[in-house]
Amino acid sequence: MDAIDREILRELQKDGRLSNQELAQRVGLTPSPCMRRVRQLEQDGVIQGYRAVIDPEAVGRGFEVLVSVEVRRDRESVEAFEAALQDIPDVIEAYRLFGSPGCLLRIAVADLRAYERLWIEQLTALTGITEVNSQIIMKRVKEPTGLPV
Repeated sequence: MDAIDREILRELQKDGRLSNQELAQRVGLTPSPCMRRVRQLEQDGVIQGYRAVIDPEAVGRGFEVLVSVEVRRDRESVEAFEAALQDIPDVIEAYRLFGSPGCLLRIAVADLRAYERLWIEQLTALTGITEVNSQIIMKRVKEPTGLPV
């Protein structure tokens, strides 16, 4: 990966809807070699996809919670827990961590009542859970903008 590939990545992280013509112009290439580079970055798995950034409030999910979860530390419990998370759409990010807590979840729901329902009906009912701690997000201070490349 050279400097031009990195510049392509920076530009696409800023705006994934750039036309190839615009992207080529921004990185100092003609359209054909620019498209070849983008396709190669996609084939190599460097570019893993393109997504729209959606306003959580606009879709009724403006209440976000960071949840630390302790799961029994045996393989069966961890695998069952991680599999079950895939079926809970309100869990928008999940990370297994070294140390404590064992897992960190980011959850987006409509309001406190919706989170309470999720907590009671789904989170605490998951196999292997020994502890659930919630931190309600007061304000998003820094939005994700992509990786520094």
